[in-house]
Amino acid sequence: MAEILGIGATHYPPGLVPDEHKPWPLATMLHNDRRIPERMRDPANWPEAMRAEWGEDEGITAHGAHRKRVLSAFRRIREEIDAFKPDLIVMWGDDQYENFKEDIIPPFCVLAYEQLVYKPYQRLRGRPNIWGEPADKTFTQRGHHKAGRFLARRLLEEGIDMSYAYKPLHEDGLGHAFANTLLYLDLDRKGFNYPVLPIAVNCYGSSVIRYRGGFSQYADEPDPPSPSPRRCFEVGQATARVLKDSPYRVVLMASSSWSHAFLTEKNHWIYPDLESDRVMLEQLRAGDYTAWRDKPLAQMEQAGQQEVLNWQCLAGAMSELKYKADIVDWVETWVFNAPKCMAVFKAA
Repeated sequence: MAEILGIGATHYPPGLVPDEHKPWPLATMLHNDRRIPERMRDPANWPEAMRAEWGEDEGITAHGAHRKRVLSAFRRIREEIDAFKPDLIVMWGDDQYENFKEDIIPPFCVLAYEQLVYKPYQRLRGRPNIWGEPADKTFTQRGHHKAGRFLARRLLEEGIDMSYAYKPLHEDGLGHAFANTLLYLDLDRKGFNYPVLPIAVNCYGSSVIRYRGGFSQYADEPDPPSPSPRRCFEVGQATARVLKDSPYRVVLMASSSWSHAFLTEKNHWIYPDLESDRVMLEQLRAGDYTAWRDKPLAQMEQAGQQEVLNWQCLAGAMSELKYKADIVDWVETWVFNAPKCMAVFKAA
């Protein structure tokens, strides 16, 4: 039987940019997002903890500490992966109007590429990155076409209507949910040579085309929904079953932050739903995967937890394997868009 390691992480876009550039969405949205009520643009009307994090410098000081914790957790995760020595990494991540657009939005898609070639800094809009690398730098990562074909075939045989692709459609090679994660997994630039098999998840569902990957609404009519939490969970379960019988030593990984401020209407789009996140965190700690599976999609959308659907896939796999979560760190925030959960999953 194949060996499997579970990993939960984030792809954290603001972490790529030096603090002094204030890359967190709130710094920009307060000036140009018309959804935010006028009174909530004034920090005096924010929750006390949010005001403290914003501080006197619009979050610059606090973000340094926030980033330090996230990157420290990534180093621990890298150590776990290196010790495990996988044949490949299967990674669930969301596509935000990047590779998939008006011509097709698959609920799930195995990206069975031979090679992943991408330019992640093009999304930084001219801002520098924390490594001081050229803005046009091209990264190349090994894919795993053979494993992708195997996984897609076996998932279809398991009753999962899985899409698959052998080359990119629109994106320059890899959406940021995957690209950013790979940047962080090689924080110290010593190389990260494990083959990676991405699985794109349509987490944004009703807003994926309507918002075109940004904050501005282009259409009033919602798009069809994302796959349900239960279906994501079932995809994860089936993936674990298939890979248990495979010849591969595999890391199963999900990458996303949790509730996102800019998706949380009830919080005026300026801070995440920490209360809902804390409930899911405690369920994860307790191994209560059933509670995750049974959470309604509407409830997750109201909490701005759309991207947690990536983790629903992971939760399904870990439930199938009867693995428990070791929370490496839980990094909360009011200001920096979304809290980050970093976790390792192994047999109890």
